[in-house]
Amino acid sequence: MDTPKDIWHFARPLLARQYLGEFDLGLISARALFAKRRMGKSTFLERDLIPAARQAGYMTPYLNLWTATHTPAQALLRVVSAAVAPKGWPKVLKHLKGVKSVKTSAALKGIVEGKLEVEWEGLAAAVAAPLLGDLLDELPSRQRMLLVLDEAQVLARPEHSELAHSLRANLDSRKPSIKVIFAGSSEVTLRQMFGRVREPFYNWAPLTPFPLLGQEFVHALTKLVNGLSRYPLTERETLDAFEALGRTPEFFRLYLNRYLAYASQGSAAALAHTRGEVYNDTSLHRTWRELPPLDRAILQLIARGVTDVFSAAVRRQLGKGLGAPAPSVGIVQKAIGRLTRGEILVRVERGEYQVQDDVFLEWLKRPT
Repeated sequence: MDTPKDIWHFARPLLARQYLGEFDLGLISARALFAKRRMGKSTFLERDLIPAARQAGYMTPYLNLWTATHTPAQALLRVVSAAVAPKGWPKVLKHLKGVKSVKTSAALKGIVEGKLEVEWEGLAAAVAAPLLGDLLDELPSRQRMLLVLDEAQVLARPEHSELAHSLRANLDSRKPSIKVIFAGSSEVTLRQMFGRVREPFYNWAPLTPFPLLGQEFVHALTKLVNGLSRYPLTERETLDAFEALGRTPEFFRLYLNRYLAYASQGSAAALAHTRGEVYNDTSLHRTWRELPPLDRAILQLIARGVTDVFSAAVRRQLGKGLGAPAPSVGIVQKAIGRLTRGEILVRVERGEYQVQDDVFLEWLKRPT
C-alpha cells in the first residue's frame, strides 16, 4: 500500500543525492551527521534519503537507537535481518539452534518465505553480534546496503562497547558493499565517538553538521498555508515566528497548525500559544519530577551558567539549597553520571557540562 502523501513535508532530494553521490565516488563508506533534536534530521533520513537510496538499488535497514538503548545489538539484528531476508535465514536457523529464548515458526513454508518469527529482544547480546556478521555474509556480491543508524551516540555508551567493536569489525571488511550513515543529536558525544583514539569508531567516518532548514522551508510552508486560509500570512510574520521558535521545524509546524485553526486571531496569537505549548510540555515536567533532588539542583545551576559543579563553593551551594551538608565530589559525580546516561547532560570538556535539549534548557531557565 502506498504511503499517503504528506503535503507538509519539505522534500530535500538534492541533499539526499549529494550524500549518495559521495558514496558512489568510493572515497568514503560512511558519514556521520549531527543536529539537535527536532531539527528535521530523522524526517530527512526516513522521508528523503532512504527512498532515494532504495531507488538507487540499496537495501536500507534503519534503526533509531534511541528506541533500543538497552538492547541495541538485538534491535540492529532485527532491522538487518528484515532487509536481508529471506536470503539470510539459512544461517539464522543454524545459529538459533539451542537458543531457548528464541521461538521459531513450526511451518517450514513460513521459514522458506522468510516469515520466521523471532523474539529478537530475547537474544543475548553475545549471540546477536555474531549473527549480524552471518546475516551480512548472505548479501549477494553485487547488492549494496545503506545502513542508517539514527541517534548513533547510544553506541558510545560504555555498556555497548562490545557491540561497537563488533559492528566496526563487521563493517570494516564490507566497505565496498555496505555504506553507513551515523546520525545523532549529541555533537559532543559524536565527536568523542569518532575523534578519540581509544573509541571503536575512531576516524571511521567524517563528522559534519546536518544542513538545517531555513528560509526556503519557511517560504514553502507559508505558501501552502496561504493556499488554505482566507487570512494570508506575510513571509515576515512566518520568518519571525520561525526565529522565535529557535528555527525548529517541529515547533514551526505546530505554530502553523495553530494559525490555521484560529487564523482570525492572527500570527502573534498563534505564536504565543505555540511557545506556551512548547515550553510547558508535560514531558518536561515528567522528566523533572522523576529526577532526584540533587540532580535537579545541579541542572538548575548548569542552566544558569555554572561550569565547575565539583568545586567546594558550588557543592556548598548545592547543600545549602537542599538543606543538607555539602555533597562530596563522589556524590556529585554519581548525579552527573545519571544525567549524562539519560542524555540530559553532555560533557563539553573535562568537568564542564551542558544541557543537551535547548527546550529543556529554556524550561529550566524560566522564572519559578
